Amino acid sequence: MKQPKGKKMKPTFFVFCEGKTEAAYVDLLRRSFRVPMEIIARVSDSNISQPYIDRSKREKFTTIDDKTFLMFDLDVPGMIERLRKIKDVVLLLSNPCVEYWFLLHYKDICCELSSAECVARLKKQDDDYTKGTFSNEMKKVLVESIEIATKRAVAKEAYSNPSSTVHLLTNEILKNMRE
Repeated sequence: MKQPKGKKMKPTFFVFCEGKTEAAYVDLLRRSFRVPMEIIARVSDSNISQPYIDRSKREKFTTIDDKTFLMFDLDVPGMIERLRKIKDVVLLLSNPCVEYWFLLHYKDICCELSSAECVARLKKQDDDYTKGTFSNEMKKVLVESIEIATKRAVAKEAYSNPSSTVHLLTNEILKNMRE
């Protein structure tokens, strides 16, 4: 498929993620910021690979400016080593889990956490939180507090517990909107 003449196409963000929570969050970003995104969800660590990514993207319209992101939790041993073998991707990794990224929208947390502790702390912020769904109030916080969460995330050592690099996606979205 050719790009229309005289029109600059916005890049598509391909986001491969492991679960419904990550997919729901990326969908929230796509709808809130109206950014072209393809969400390829439910990719388990056992089948995320270069050939899988290449096959998934082959069926889509792509441009040279597109970006590919891998959004996974680091509570699975060996995950980071597996993901680092994949070329030309941006790693959106949360340690221990994506709920840590959500927590950073509410407060700065520096102590080591388990996935269960992240979910429990998030439920204290929003009683209605369950994996894969967000209340309207939480959606508002997750969209309006991105810059605060980003500042908090950048101050952490990437891939350590606790940390998140999901801000690499939100930064690209915000940059894309300004262009």
